[in-house]
Amino acid sequence: MKILVLGNGAREHAIITALLREDDLEIVCAGGNGGIARQVRVVDLDPVDGAAVAAFASDESFDLVVIGPEAPLVAGVADAVREAGVAVFGPSAAAARLEGSKSFAKRIMAEANVPTGAVTRVTTVEEADAAMDASGAPWVLKADGLAAGKGVIVTDDRDAALQHAQTYLAEGPILVEEFLEGPEVSLFFFADGESVVPLAPAQDFKRLRDGDEGPNTGGMGAYSPLPWLADRFGSEAAFVDEVRSTIAEPTIRQMAKEGTPFSGLLYCGLILTDAGIRVIEFNARFGDPETQVVLPRLVSPLSEAMFAAATGSLGSLPPLEFDSGAAVTVVLASEGYPEAPITGRYLAGFDGASGVEGITLIHAATKKDGYQWFATGGRVLNVVGQGATIADARARAYEALGHIDLQGGQYRTDIAERAGQ
Repeated sequence: MKILVLGNGAREHAIITALLREDDLEIVCAGGNGGIARQVRVVDLDPVDGAAVAAFASDESFDLVVIGPEAPLVAGVADAVREAGVAVFGPSAAAARLEGSKSFAKRIMAEANVPTGAVTRVTTVEEADAAMDASGAPWVLKADGLAAGKGVIVTDDRDAALQHAQTYLAEGPILVEEFLEGPEVSLFFFADGESVVPLAPAQDFKRLRDGDEGPNTGGMGAYSPLPWLADRFGSEAAFVDEVRSTIAEPTIRQMAKEGTPFSGLLYCGLILTDAGIRVIEFNARFGDPETQVVLPRLVSPLSEAMFAAATGSLGSLPPLEFDSGAAVTVVLASEGYPEAPITGRYLAGFDGASGVEGITLIHAATKKDGYQWFATGGRVLNVVGQGATIADARARAYEALGHIDLQGGQYRTDIAERAGQ
């Protein structure tokens, strides 16, 4: 199978790394980064240019196009590729509104009776102020559209909430949501417009600093599996079954009912409240950094699952199998991230880190110039450790991270700490 992967981040590197475990695949990446370029052919192709992607995929006889980031999905790149007669893993622009518009997603959930928090959509600071009065602190404000994982604030500081509202209202409506309390879980589903197939749950860490302090980020680490789910649901499998039957399947049915069938990857961002499981958000693609810990545990061929989702044949796919071990990823970020990351600094220590047993380095924003590596973005590198237990995987990840040198680099020291005890 010949596969074109669109994107240049850690999520795409994790997808490519998983695909490279299979035989008889030819993989090309449009975009890429320093780590991806070491493994597969990288082409200079704008992933948001649907016509260019469709033409390239058709001319080069690709069997499958995998769209990694959200922007090409919302821009309709999947539609252009499908019209060119090439199978594509990723929803149409109409279906990608599940991620591109949080108010659209809330409406779909309401129609499908999917459990989620109450919400008020506002278009002015005055409306936001009134909605905050009605809900009370702590306040949850979200940009309605895409915001690269940075459009959300959860705070008791009213001034900070109103400043957030003012910032993102300049780009469009925002949502003032009910504050929900409890542990968060990310659960991915392959979808083909009718059927869904679950992957393994993961938990990520959004705050910049230890103890869940500091600003929200795109994600500073993650781990899988989640052994503590058994305490509440009897088993991880029982939790997955409940999410599938009460959230994923009703959502996919509602999307089909409205004439916008969803195929690709449905990301369910969940919170486990005292009143039950609630949806925080949907995404229309693999999450980052959860992908970096879910796909290393996947034993079943990733290419087969993505192709089945793209071609409407998930119903004939056997249940996915996962390794019984654990994976933990820790994100190394540039100084100043997330507000104003300082880029262009030297990176060193890859050989030492890679020499640690059970370690995979997943690149997010790197470039190699000659023999020297440089950081090119905010989140630079994912250090992924695998082991028999979460404690083993975590220890390996932090041992490897100790070999990496990035001036001003920052990372959390408590990723999966409680889960590994």
